[in-house]
Amino acid sequence: MKAINDLIRKNPVLSYFVLTFLISWGAILVLIAFNGMPATTAEANAQLLVAIVAMLGGPLISGLLMIGLVDGRPGYRALLARLCKWRVGWQWYAVALLTAPAVFLPVQFTLSLFSPAYQFGFLGPDGASLAIMAIISGIMVGICEEIGWFGFAIPKMRLRFTPLATGLIIGLLWGLWHIMANDIWAIKTYSGDIPVVLYAVLTGLSYLIGQLPPFRILMVWAYERTGSLLLMVVMHFSLTACSISFASQTASGWQVFIYSLSIAAAFWLLAGVVVRAKKL
Repeated sequence: MKAINDLIRKNPVLSYFVLTFLISWGAILVLIAFNGMPATTAEANAQLLVAIVAMLGGPLISGLLMIGLVDGRPGYRALLARLCKWRVGWQWYAVALLTAPAVFLPVQFTLSLFSPAYQFGFLGPDGASLAIMAIISGIMVGICEEIGWFGFAIPKMRLRFTPLATGLIIGLLWGLWHIMANDIWAIKTYSGDIPVVLYAVLTGLSYLIGQLPPFRILMVWAYERTGSLLLMVVMHFSLTACSISFASQTASGWQVFIYSLSIAAAFWLLAGVVVRAKKL
């Protein structure tokens, strides 16, 4: 046991990610074993909260466990202090809340001019319930994930890497982590006319190099200026709420892929502007 503890303390970030992936991916595989893969949007939405809870166990449990093993009680006190740090200036709350909708709204509106498949989900017949689900999911995701990402992994990585490198590395791993729930679990729901294997490859790539890495770079930039874990929870909440409430309930196949690429391109453009202007 002592040898394992020593190995974990020598490789805290690697240990965090190994544990996070094992817990989250394992839980999703258990969910698939019991309920199967959802084949329609309605089935996916019915299981969405359960899938979210299954995934969230990874960063939450491993984040708290690693803080205890590596930093002990001082680590928990520091975590709580950063989570309660709310005096950061109204402009940073604007950044946290509005970055995601500032990208989603114009991109999706533009796409909707070419196809009704890109209609905003919250404007559909189940818009109210979708919005409520988005808010609940956003709160859960923001708190549980960021206790792991910003609560433990990112501060440790910043000891070795620049803000840009940290955001990019964590963003890529964040995208890889999402593949199990957003690609594998729901593959039957959204593959449409694309062969399942090709859809898995395309959507897997879209998560690895899509919107998550540039958004994480933007989060690291905001955190560097504020030191507020609470602000990161709010920023993550906004992204999740937009992703769920804005997403079309009828798009599938190539439509989903085009949508993902368009959103990703806009986030990369925004991240590029910030990186160049702020010299991250």
